[in-house]
Amino acid sequence: MNHLGDYDVIVIGAGHAGIEAAHAAATLGARTAVFTMSLDAIGNMPCNPSIGGTAKGTLVRELDALGGVMGLAADATYLQSRMLNKGKGPAVHALRVQTDRKRYHEYMKHALELTPGLAIHQAEVVSIETENGRVKGVVTQLNGEYSAKCVVIATGTNLGGKIFVGDAWYASGPDGMHAANALTDSLKAAGLPLRRFKTGTPARVHRRSIDFSKLECQPGDPDSELQPFSFLTDAPMHNKVECWIAYTNPETHKIILDNIQRSPLYGGMIEGVGPRYCPSIEDKVVRFSGKDRHPLFVEPCGENTEEMYLQGASSSLPEDVQNAFYHSIKGFEHLEIMRPAYAIEYDCINPLELFPTLMHKKIKGLFFAGQINGTSGYEEAAAQGIVAGINAAMYLSGKSPMVLTRDNSYIGVLIDDLVTVGTDEPYRMMTSRAEFRLSLRQDNADLRLTPIGRKAGLVTDRRWKAYLKKVKSLNAAREKLNEVMPPKSLTDMFAAAGEQPPVTGYTVESVIKRPLITPELFIRFSDIFDGIDKAALQQLFVEVKYSGYLGRAEKTRAEQKRLENSSLPADTDYRLIKGLRLEAAEKLNKIKPLSIGQAARISGVTPADVNVLIVNLKK
Repeated sequence: MNHLGDYDVIVIGAGHAGIEAAHAAATLGARTAVFTMSLDAIGNMPCNPSIGGTAKGTLVRELDALGGVMGLAADATYLQSRMLNKGKGPAVHALRVQTDRKRYHEYMKHALELTPGLAIHQAEVVSIETENGRVKGVVTQLNGEYSAKCVVIATGTNLGGKIFVGDAWYASGPDGMHAANALTDSLKAAGLPLRRFKTGTPARVHRRSIDFSKLECQPGDPDSELQPFSFLTDAPMHNKVECWIAYTNPETHKIILDNIQRSPLYGGMIEGVGPRYCPSIEDKVVRFSGKDRHPLFVEPCGENTEEMYLQGASSSLPEDVQNAFYHSIKGFEHLEIMRPAYAIEYDCINPLELFPTLMHKKIKGLFFAGQINGTSGYEEAAAQGIVAGINAAMYLSGKSPMVLTRDNSYIGVLIDDLVTVGTDEPYRMMTSRAEFRLSLRQDNADLRLTPIGRKAGLVTDRRWKAYLKKVKSLNAAREKLNEVMPPKSLTDMFAAAGEQPPVTGYTVESVIKRPLITPELFIRFSDIFDGIDKAALQQLFVEVKYSGYLGRAEKTRAEQKRLENSSLPADTDYRLIKGLRLEAAEKLNKIKPLSIGQAARISGVTPADVNVLIVNLKK
């Protein structure tokens, strides 16, 4: 072995989880190194080149509020921006951008290169070195040995990766990267049981072969309505491209069903569990047999490429079947496939083996983040990465860890679900998983998390200054709620909103509560909010319009916070607690919850068991 370096933190993998982990740890002062199989794969988007979407957009805003990189990168490289679910309430509004894949990689690579205290190595890590229950370093394929007090494993789908297209398969990570098989063996040797999960990606096709006149155009939002992901982005925004929608048809479905046994998913070649909420096209046709068509979203991979991505059409069928069913779709009659669709199977751990800090329970200093924890999606991976990176630095400095909770963030919900309930399939963040989603909106992510990021040390002075400015503006706006607006000043505003003309004065708060009154109308017809930041004004409107719901949610939130603050000793042997059922004791001993609240969410722990824990804790 050749000893080549000593670090505080080593991050394995420079995908979305590894980027955030490495950036966070280095920014917090830890001597950090990130290892990647290829510098050209940093920030790679092997699946859809997009950021955000339902629930995922909130994760990106939260990452940004904490001091992460993903939001800034998405703002710098987007092609088209849309706010999803605008017809619904603000709790489910979701920003999503189509991203220039190559530029996103370039932005992220440069962001890591500019991070002080961060070394970047192109090398495959083949072994994790441990001693007496602690991590001590890594070994690379070239026999390079690097010591480290903490290691963050963020290997994505490379770990034990296998690509499947029909009856053909080969060992590989995404986009032709070779699989990390040696590291799989090292983790097993360290006593970490692994599982097999599966995901897939659609074909990439040539723009010239698509007849767009037969497709539905899907434009982005008007430039005047575009919103950035990052709370720091203030440059003007405009959309650069259009996306399109195509539809399968009964002929498409017949071709797929006639060849279904040629799919490794149905032929038994793939052992791994696939994502329920992002099924392959063959899964959709089988599971939703009553549907005559399924939408496919045609999206560009970049400004300077003719490659298009067919979202919603992932498949593991053979190439000849892919050609046949794609060609059966209106507008795709002459489609040229540049990269065939494929399924990829890979190794991951059971996240129940982790603390909420994402450190392993049995090997101190060993952290896991991203798809290796059983999740699916760039945003979920990045969210775990920033938590693992911050907590690795905290662990080294002896500071209290950063544990986000279900009542303060979607990131807290994501990690709590993983380490408390676990997952038997690739986990995807959804708004329905967050019981306090009305409070955990994308618009208030900075108010919720920027102070936490500042305390951790990741929030820069510039970001903190922007946060304080927004808080000041929001407080100034709140002070105007009880002011009375005379009828004359409201006439034009009410007319523009389609409201009956006022005959008496109204307080600002009562005007805002009217369903058809918007922040834009106030800005247009009244000077009462002059000098108030637009983002703060929009947030005020949400607070006022949903005050009743928010008040009720706050009571529930306070009760859960009380349970979350009821800490359980880490060395508790639950078999010794009288009155606790055997099943509950076994589950509690396995997971070792940090609080009564976490214990209550463990499958197999009943309300009666929770009451026993509360009584025992009081003793």
